[in-house]
Amino acid sequence: MTPLQLPPGAPGARILGFGSYRPRRRVTNDELAQRMDTSDEWVQSRVGIAERRWAEPDETLVEMSVAAGGKALAASGLDASDIDLVLLATTSPPKAIPGLAPRIAHQLGAPRPGAFDINAGCAGWCYALSAAADAIRSGTARNALVIGGERLTDYTNLDDRATAIIFADGAGAAVVTASDEPAIGPAVWGSDGDLHEAIAIPPNETGMSMAGQAVYRWATSKLTDTLVEAMRRAGVGPDDIDVFAPHQANLRIIELMAKRLKLPDRTVIARDVIRAGNTSSASVPLALSALLESGEAKTGDVALLLGYGAGLTFAGQVVILP
Repeated sequence: MTPLQLPPGAPGARILGFGSYRPRRRVTNDELAQRMDTSDEWVQSRVGIAERRWAEPDETLVEMSVAAGGKALAASGLDASDIDLVLLATTSPPKAIPGLAPRIAHQLGAPRPGAFDINAGCAGWCYALSAAADAIRSGTARNALVIGGERLTDYTNLDDRATAIIFADGAGAAVVTASDEPAIGPAVWGSDGDLHEAIAIPPNETGMSMAGQAVYRWATSKLTDTLVEAMRRAGVGPDDIDVFAPHQANLRIIELMAKRLKLPDRTVIARDVIRAGNTSSASVPLALSALLESGEAKTGDVALLLGYGAGLTFAGQVVILP
């Protein structure tokens, strides 16, 4: 048998820069209280959200993703022509076909890159980040643009107290490139498909439903071990973690996970959910972008990431921030 040749890969991959886009419209809990039986105190006590962003009609999923991707490119120092792989993690495309990644790549000016969408629920961006890093290490790609973008309000009943208080819109992105030293650790990912109906769009309906208590119990009882294993595989421990940026689903879940991991007091914990709500695949890159922009996180920090959501899917990994 004739052996196949493989392209030379890279020892590792790293993130060069982040970008984000947040819709213009802020929706406070007091505004929601005008259309449903809720209050600011009720929402904040249960999920920790004070406000969220809802996209206007002109803020399409493509436009938000292009804006975030463009900012990530600017931060990276690369040109769109350097990008040969574009991944879009999303759970809220306007239609099933075609995927949006090729269109986003075209609008950014990337010439004929590999491009595809990933739907892994709220874990999507972490899945996409790992796929990009693996493609670079294998020699399949040189530079990748990894976007998490959502217009969840297209699939949310905005008068339903169970979901309208939680879900929101936005996009976050990162540029990933080859590195002589690994700066993106192995993903520890998996799924619990027996709970696939916990977050779903029921048949003949257009809005999402969520079994909130079931998801809360699952996240708080099963996913700490995922984070511990992600640290072990990356060769670090809790004392090495400078930034903890899990999926921004619920402030109570975030703080309970941080406590169980016994992270040091100096660790910066992402709490973007307070102002951004749950943006699914966009939540982790949005949170990291905010921490870097504010100076709470800095270049070289060791960050522990976790995505989890519909499926139910999950993915944890350790990265070095750009």
